[in-house]
Amino acid sequence: MQSAEVVIIGGGIVGSSIAYHLTEAGCKDVLVIERESAQGKGSTGKSMGGVRAQFSTPVNIQMSLYSIPFYASFDERLGYPAGYRPQGYLFCATQDKHLAYLRTNYEKQVAMGLKDVRLISADEIRSMFPQLRSDDIVGGSFCSTDGFVDPYSAMIGFMTCAADHGAKLWKNTQVTGIVRDEKGIAGVETSRGTVATRKVVNAAGAWAAAVASMAGVYLPVEPLRRMLVPTEPFDQFPHSAPMIIDMSTGFHFRPEGLGFLLAWNDPEETPGYKLDFEPSFIEKILTRAADRVPIFENLAVNPKRAWAGLYEMTPDHHPILGEAPGMPGFFLANGFSGHGVMHAPATGKILADLVTAGKTELVDVSLLNLSRFAEDRMIEETAVL
Repeated sequence: MQSAEVVIIGGGIVGSSIAYHLTEAGCKDVLVIERESAQGKGSTGKSMGGVRAQFSTPVNIQMSLYSIPFYASFDERLGYPAGYRPQGYLFCATQDKHLAYLRTNYEKQVAMGLKDVRLISADEIRSMFPQLRSDDIVGGSFCSTDGFVDPYSAMIGFMTCAADHGAKLWKNTQVTGIVRDEKGIAGVETSRGTVATRKVVNAAGAWAAAVASMAGVYLPVEPLRRMLVPTEPFDQFPHSAPMIIDMSTGFHFRPEGLGFLLAWNDPEETPGYKLDFEPSFIEKILTRAADRVPIFENLAVNPKRAWAGLYEMTPDHHPILGEAPGMPGFFLANGFSGHGVMHAPATGKILADLVTAGKTELVDVSLLNLSRFAEDRMIEETAVL
């Protein structure tokens, strides 16, 4: 029988970051199991790639304060590119209550040590982007170190670096069961045979609940489809623009290639493993795009280039991190609710700390444990895009 010190189920960006951070912590006998023939076929390769520190809860801000500087130094630290572009995130408030919300968040962000965030006036937004319809904009919030990364490149960088330090990656391998004994986790059954291990990390993204159930653990994570629409080349809006969020509708967009990438959270979307792009979404999103950016009414879009991916949602939009209660050796890194790419570096560090040392200094990880749902101490993240 084969064995590993730690088995990670899921080879996306979260699993790859955990593998990297484990090898950095001196744990060389790490096995990552990926069911697809290539990495990134799950949510990682379909992500919008945004990274931001403009959150509403201290724990999410803390995770960003580790992750964004990590991405900024990724290329020199790992010797592989992550494609970090600090073009910022600009939240455009259209109501006084939005502005009050941004101000409350701003005060929290500054108190936590975020230096580059600032509240800006409606006039400043107008002068930055005269192309925006701004008759209803009352102000906003901008952070210059927020921006974008290339999720696929970052994932490959993490995994390649981990492999350089002894980690193994099994692709095309299904996990079919988890072996338990009186001490807890004892092994993982796969399509390539059983692997003996005392430590398993569930990093299975939108499929995490099924993996947890193999270990007898109920995980409140469910998939929710999110669709992204890239435009054809368009040069009438600056490509140096940040991610711009219209708080009146939730529509947001950023430069991508020679065009723009458009996103909007359709409130009519229901949970489920829906991986097909729904063509009727294009009209919905273009309507909102042209409403905020009138010149976008001329945007050309090829529906064949649009795609759908899955968010892995938890009831409070925060991840579930740490050892599962009642199942020693079964670690959870699940339910990022759309923030898996941006928080992958922090997640890797936190899980590596917990697996190797039983504790972490990065965040108060008890806030993110699975028990919070049963104990009714959820922490709601409201800044969800």
